[in-house]
Parts: sequence; structure tokens; C-alpha cells
Amino acid sequence: MNGAAERETSVRHLIVDRDGTLNRELESGWIQRFDQWEWEPGSLEALELLVKLGVRISIVTNQSGIGRGVVSAAEVDGVHDQVRQLLSERGVELVGVYVCQHAPDDGCDCRKPKPELVRRALRDSGAGPKHTMLVGDDQRDLDAGRAAGVRVALVCTGKGSRFKNSVDRDTLIFENLYDAAKAVAGMTGDPGLPE
Repeated sequence: MNGAAERETSVRHLIVDRDGTLNRELESGWIQRFDQWEWEPGSLEALELLVKLGVRISIVTNQSGIGRGVVSAAEVDGVHDQVRQLLSERGVELVGVYVCQHAPDDGCDCRKPKPELVRRALRDSGAGPKHTMLVGDDQRDLDAGRAAGVRVALVCTGKGSRFKNSVDRDTLIFENLYDAAKAVAGMTGDPGLPE
């Protein structure tokens, strides 16, 4: 691949869905405390690898539990503050965590599959859509990414295994976020891929 084509396809910004992609989704509902947070296998290592490659990282998440009155915005923010702190201690600084707080029937512009959260992450990252990929475990993640003009990938963690046979042919599919990060490493031209 020549240099111009490689730059055209390189990923400089990864937008990651939260529940089911980054962390395990709670069967009982919404995460209210950090002690309920459990990383999906390989997801923390994926973020560390991406940062070493110079890839910026954003998190986008629907948290309708806030709009439904099941969890407070302060509780969700508190969990995200602790996630940021843990990541920072490991050398991972996020562009941002973008949260839709609305219930499904509120008619907002930010609840995925609508693209507003993705657009906010794009603006703040400084990377354009051509250099951004969104990774999620649900069709609505993929739809939000496509509506914002970014490449999309499905992981088979969370709900992803249910969707892998029904997504569009051009959708990249990975077992987990770490496999996606290794593919992104290949797109950045990094020759030293970890196994």
C-alpha cells in the first residue's frame, strides 16, 4: 500500500460503545457504582494498545436509566470519573465520554442510533470521519456511526454475537475490542502487532 493510500485508511480516532463492548452489561440493569464495572476480556489492554499507537479514544453510551429514573446522572458520572482515573493511571487519556441520558421515547437527537454523540466525539477529537472508526456490540451503534460518516465494526461481546450474521457486508466483525485494536494497529501501519 502506498503512503497516500495508507494515510487515507489510517485510524486516528476510535469511538467505543460502553456496555457490551468496553464493559460487561449488567443483567440486572444499569451500573450505579464502579464496583459493578467489569471490563470485557481484552478491552482494557485494547485501549492501552491504541494509545501507544497514538489513536485517540472516545466513549459513547446510551444511559436511558437516567431518563427512566432508575439511576442518577451523578451516579453515572461518578462511574465514568473512576473509569477515567483508572485509565489515566494506565496512560490512557480519553477525548471524552459522551452520554445520552434520555429515555427511549424522549425524542432526543443523541440516543443511538441517532448520530449526535458520534458527531460530538468527532468534533472534540480533531479527527475527521475518514480517520475514525466506531466499535460497538449493537446494530444501533453501527447505525449511529454510519449516520455520522465513520467506519463501523461489530464486536461479538455483549449483544454482538446476535447481530453478526445480519450486519451489512462492509461491516468489520471482531471477537472483542482487543481484536479490533489489533486490526486498527495494522491500519496505522504499525508492524509490531502483539499476539
